[in-house]
Amino acid sequence: MALLEILNFPDPRLRRPARPVEGVDDALHRTVEDMFETMYEARGIGLAATQVNILKQIAVIDVSEERNEPRCLINPRIVEREGEESRQEGCLSVPGVFANVLRAEKIRVEALDREGQAMTLDADGLLAICIQHEIDHLEGKLFIDYLSPLKRQRIEKKLLKVQKAERIDSASRPGHAG
Repeated sequence: MALLEILNFPDPRLRRPARPVEGVDDALHRTVEDMFETMYEARGIGLAATQVNILKQIAVIDVSEERNEPRCLINPRIVEREGEESRQEGCLSVPGVFANVLRAEKIRVEALDREGQAMTLDADGLLAICIQHEIDHLEGKLFIDYLSPLKRQRIEKKLLKVQKAERIDSASRPGHAG
């Protein structure tokens, strides 16, 4: 297994929609395992393949406190929505930023599991929010897209400033080859 690099906003690769997975094979299993390892290492509860620059419709999720309920959704599609709920969300690709987002309270999702078997999942609460968040990623959408343009602009400026400071810091370390 390997840790994958998580793309950070405003990286334009986060805006590319993912393609459906055509078949489940050993390479896809390795990708899923790498995504779980990356998500757990980053202390996240969900990760979409687009966040690690893989343009396939794959999302991994584990909202359990014990980190023992891993779920893999391949080619996920929301087929039913019910109610509305506003919850604070964050994102591994938008580090340090949290905002309330209005989403469906309950959803029904159709997808393939990690073995390629068709499944239907009814979800509510945090799991429903997380699934909607990850499906948005697969469509090239981020949770900050639900915010006002002014708030998005502030977030982008803040993150660009942080990224610039990190580049300067790493370039000034001894032994850096440029």
